[in-house]
Amino acid sequence: MIGQVAGGSAMYQAMSSLGHAAESGYQGPITLGKAKPGASVVVLGAGLAGMLAAVELRNAGYKVSVLEYQNRAGGRSWTLRGGDRYTELDGTTQNVGFAKGNYLNPGPWRVPHNHHAMMDLYRRYGVQLEPFNQVNHSAYLHQTRAFGGKPQRFHHISTDVRGHVTELLSKATQQGALDASITAEDREKLLAGLRSWGALDKNYRYTANLHASEFRGFDVPPGGGLMSPAKASEPIDLHTLLDSKMWSQIGMGNMHEFHTTIFQPVGGMDTLPQAMARDLGGLIQYNAKVSKVEQNASSVTVHYSDARHPGAMRKISADWCVCTIPASILSQMDIQVSSAMRAGIDSLPYASSNKIGLEFKRRFWEEDEHIYGGISLTDLPIGQISYPSTDYMRPGPAVLLGAYTMETNSSYRLASLSPKERIRMALEYGSQIHPQYLKEFKCGVAVAWHRVPWVQGCYGKWSDELRAQHYQAMAQVDGRIVLAGEHLSYLPAWQEGAVLSSLDAIQRLHAKAISV
Repeated sequence: MIGQVAGGSAMYQAMSSLGHAAESGYQGPITLGKAKPGASVVVLGAGLAGMLAAVELRNAGYKVSVLEYQNRAGGRSWTLRGGDRYTELDGTTQNVGFAKGNYLNPGPWRVPHNHHAMMDLYRRYGVQLEPFNQVNHSAYLHQTRAFGGKPQRFHHISTDVRGHVTELLSKATQQGALDASITAEDREKLLAGLRSWGALDKNYRYTANLHASEFRGFDVPPGGGLMSPAKASEPIDLHTLLDSKMWSQIGMGNMHEFHTTIFQPVGGMDTLPQAMARDLGGLIQYNAKVSKVEQNASSVTVHYSDARHPGAMRKISADWCVCTIPASILSQMDIQVSSAMRAGIDSLPYASSNKIGLEFKRRFWEEDEHIYGGISLTDLPIGQISYPSTDYMRPGPAVLLGAYTMETNSSYRLASLSPKERIRMALEYGSQIHPQYLKEFKCGVAVAWHRVPWVQGCYGKWSDELRAQHYQAMAQVDGRIVLAGEHLSYLPAWQEGAVLSSLDAIQRLHAKAISV
């Protein structure tokens, strides 16, 4: 029904929230079989999709070369640490001043446990993982026009929404409104369940009592000795809750991709690509700016130059090509493919996203507000604040994600500003949730993905109409060229999508290579 009314994208998101979609279809490591003697492949891009293609094709016996525009591997699986320099599309350079051990992942920052291909790669390369705290019931929900702009604890809102809704449902059940749908026996079971789920009293009411406070928190928590006895907290009334719109912010953790357990690589998201790059070694040529890709009946020729010193063109030829360059960049290049594939490349827009890392002198969110990891959500232009999931209670500076926006008006607005202005805005808005911001601020770094030179956008933003028109043509083996990356998956913006796309592409390419 959702699909018919709102389209496939809305249906997919609804299915995700109900736990019926978004799990990876990965079935385990692939086995390509042996390549023809002397067969060669050139891989364009040393992100996860490109490097995985290179590893598997090398293992199958192909002579593999990888061309990478940057001076590092990993693509959007990227980590910024103290001492790093990052230059945006307009030449603005940021010098990252984070203390040793602190970092920001400007792109991917978490790995769901049900992204099986990624989990297999971490296992394969011995990369250590640690829990990523997605939902923290002590974090904040914030709406500028609710509660006088004062942030509310997640556990207050989530418990009260559940309590009021279960009370209403219990009333409807007791009054016989569900008699046509459930048996008398099921009616009693449902009422028992509602009383338990909603922390209702014996009269099936959601009120201030010690049992409900075990879920939403106490005004005076239980103590010991001669301390004051526990005092129940007062629930927020239903009208105020509904009017606040905060109910819309409590469901993210129910989405399949955000179910516990979620992970992050110890030390930064780039640890896996670093390990894969070491595996490939000299097969990767860095600072290689591709400008033209030609093909004929027997080979592919790639024209490129040194990205650091533009000048003389170089060429490399191979029997086959795996191209993982984002469509946002590929659309600006001369690539010899069919008109159908070219139309898809030229038609795919890329989504806007911003991340702003803020380093503070101390972990005031832990010391002052008892928030250990997790995410606070707000309707302010910064979108959300994510607290570090590691090194709890460590003294000294720490970095939190002070803004994460995606495909909103504020996302495009932030991208139009200088990094300095983006950081200023993150501090200004974040201060409405954490008044300690300005006093404790140390330094920051801001990444607007439309201004990142080597991708110029965050991820391929398919609509149902665009997929119907162009997806199949873009995913085909076009002569001797095949495309791969998150933009050719049904998990856009996720590393899992890039990896699954790569595995699918090279299996089809190999099948064609051994058949001709």
